[in-house]
Amino acid sequence: MNHDHFSLREYLVCSLALMAALLLCVCVGSVNVPLTDTVTAIWNSVFGLPVPEGVSKSIILSVRLPRVLCVALSGATLSLCGAAMQGLLRNPLADGSTLGVSAGASLGAVVALAFGVTVPGLPYAGTMGMAMLFAFGSLMLILFLAYGLDKSLATHSIILIGVIFSMFASSLMSLVISFAGEKIKSITFWTMGSLSGSNYAYALILLGALIVCGGVILCHSRELNAFAVGEENAAHVGVNVRRVKLTLLIVVSILIGVCVSIGGTIAFVGLVTPHTARLIVGPNHKQLLPASLFSGAIFLLLADLAARVVLRPIELSIGVVTSLVGAVAFVLIFARTRKGGA
Repeated sequence: MNHDHFSLREYLVCSLALMAALLLCVCVGSVNVPLTDTVTAIWNSVFGLPVPEGVSKSIILSVRLPRVLCVALSGATLSLCGAAMQGLLRNPLADGSTLGVSAGASLGAVVALAFGVTVPGLPYAGTMGMAMLFAFGSLMLILFLAYGLDKSLATHSIILIGVIFSMFASSLMSLVISFAGEKIKSITFWTMGSLSGSNYAYALILLGALIVCGGVILCHSRELNAFAVGEENAAHVGVNVRRVKLTLLIVVSILIGVCVSIGGTIAFVGLVTPHTARLIVGPNHKQLLPASLFSGAIFLLLADLAARVVLRPIELSIGVVTSLVGAVAFVLIFARTRKGGA
């Protein structure tokens, strides 16, 4: 693709692919629902019409649809964050999970769940606030330690510190879980990544965060293109490097914090999908960011479908599926970057 922006036709094709994936995920599961029933139930409920008898209304509208919406929004969010971090750090292996940000967010959320951190009147705010706070704190700590180790903030230094920090956060999580008492089971399942308990409120929170913080990331596509050539060059073409870096790191931490507080640790989405999108649309962030958004949503929808269907009626956690795919992809990407001399 040689044009600069994501064209209307490309938006249309990606939207249709996303709609197809959404419908497929609502129809298929432990109980398969006919496509006509699914479309009728969703259409009628959106326009306030009565849903016909015999249609699996409760399965479609109360269970599957909110879950599928949360999965799509989480996938889009994590993928967009991955693309932004890869651009910002000029590193194809950068992502919330490889840099330790997700581990930090998980630690914050587990602390909130185990010790009942709540905000009066806002049921999800305690977990979410702690996840965001810990995500940002982790990112700052990792970059600070990497800078101390290597002033040029080289790729391998940041990833090495990120991996070490993830292990440290995991051990702290195990410590917190051992004090959690009767909440152990729900916390353990949550840490593996699952959106099985999703509802429309979660979907609205994810949508709101994606519109606001995702909008900030999309508005910085020109600056991310400048970063690709190097921070000094970005400064020469008029980019306020420190402000842009801090802004993007803050919004990425907020988005990862929201995703982790709702769906647990879903690894590798922000690593695999932006990389795939880059192979298709090229490195220009004006195209790469929207492409990552759509491909992340579709990838996580299909991963969630696999988690529900492969061993039905037993449900796998979504994090297990993404980790299996992501581990293979990570090795391939790493081998490719080594060949490229990164």
